[in-house]
Amino acid sequence: MVALLPMPMMANEGGDEKELDIPEIVLEHLADAYEWHIASYQGSHISIPLPIIVRSENTGEWHFCTAHSLPEPFFFSEEHHGKIYERVGGEEVRPLDLSITKSVMQIWIVVVVLIIVFLSCARWYKKHDAKSEAPKGFVGAMEMIVMTIHDDLIKSSIGEKHYKPYAPYLLTVFFFILTCNLIGLIPVFPGGANVTGNINITFFLAICTMLAINLFANKEYWKEIFWPEVPLFLKAYPAPVMPLIELFGVFTKPFALMIRLFANMMAGHAVILSFTCVIFLGWSMGVGFGLGLNAFSIIMLLFMNALELLVAFVQAYVFTMLSAVFIGLAHKEHHAE
Repeated sequence: MVALLPMPMMANEGGDEKELDIPEIVLEHLADAYEWHIASYQGSHISIPLPIIVRSENTGEWHFCTAHSLPEPFFFSEEHHGKIYERVGGEEVRPLDLSITKSVMQIWIVVVVLIIVFLSCARWYKKHDAKSEAPKGFVGAMEMIVMTIHDDLIKSSIGEKHYKPYAPYLLTVFFFILTCNLIGLIPVFPGGANVTGNINITFFLAICTMLAINLFANKEYWKEIFWPEVPLFLKAYPAPVMPLIELFGVFTKPFALMIRLFANMMAGHAVILSFTCVIFLGWSMGVGFGLGLNAFSIIMLLFMNALELLVAFVQAYVFTMLSAVFIGLAHKEHHAE
């Protein structure tokens, strides 16, 4: 679920009403932004301004401002999804942009939440003897989740000989994705940002996994790529077909991780937004349509939000599991045993 939507019929500057544009609203709420929109009421927008930090390509000067005080020659380009551009010599160029956008702010909120959660758990273990006293409540639930991911997923996928260096990274990825997904379901600040539905975020996570796979792989892994155990004509003559396919797989594996997480989370947010818009659309068509569509939309919203709670965990689990499997494949002796 995301932030509250604007009303379906809004008056423009000329006093006329414009119809509800569902695709525009959905794309607007899925996209990143330079301010945190809370709600709209009678044409007025309630939002939290976020700091904009840009470096001019013309003068080299740094500018610190908000979306409401963006100086010339900077402007928000509608052709580039609202990103900041600069007019230099009659041309539109992209300046160096280090702004704290909505997605960046959501990531820092997730980081703070994770720090509070795990420091509180660590404080319990510091005050109690875990060997003689089992944790209860929230700490016990966190221990169960950590041990499930650590023992049943990471250790079994990578192998007992090689899993320890990768366990901190994979546990961090799991809880980061899970927390981003759960906070993204909160309809108002500090939730609602579509972090894991942002392909830049999933791209970075996929790159981290690719580096973990390939930087620390053993020689058997690279042998399977460049000189696999197949007939000679498949790997050397007349063309190295199998090595090319295996080398292509080095990049397709993290690409699949990136697209899987991005597509599933973005689709869930888009469906929830669409059903929310149907409520407004029904009332704009009359009381009869409004009552019928409202009942249908509310039922579907409840179902989709319950489904998204499951998807939030499943996607974090699947990303971590596939990352662990790919890392395990980079250590061939585990599978040989």
